[in-house]
Amino acid sequence: MKNMRDMLRQAQKMQEEMQKKLGQTIVEAGSGGGMVSVRMNGNKQLLSVEIDPEVFAGEDRDMLQDLIVAAVNEASRKVDEAMAGQLGDLASSLKLPGIE
Repeated sequence: MKNMRDMLRQAQKMQEEMQKKLGQTIVEAGSGGGMVSVRMNGNKQLLSVEIDPEVFAGEDRDMLQDLIVAAVNEASRKVDEAMAGQLGDLASSLKLPGIE
């Protein structure tokens, strides 16, 4: 029973550490060859959007919307990759009985 409590405490600690790391993780992604770039944190909150002034010269609203969507989706994918890497690092640090 003590081992189970210890494992639960360790899992809770791991979850807290992961949440903290994710909140501090910032990814950047772009689309259209850098015409649109975004920054997103590990909680998938969009922090900023930068748009190259050339995008406005063409006045192509549909293209701009597509570029923003693409950049945000790429940033979201990068957050998922960062989270998977951090989960792997944390899981490997666990000392679970019977698992080497």
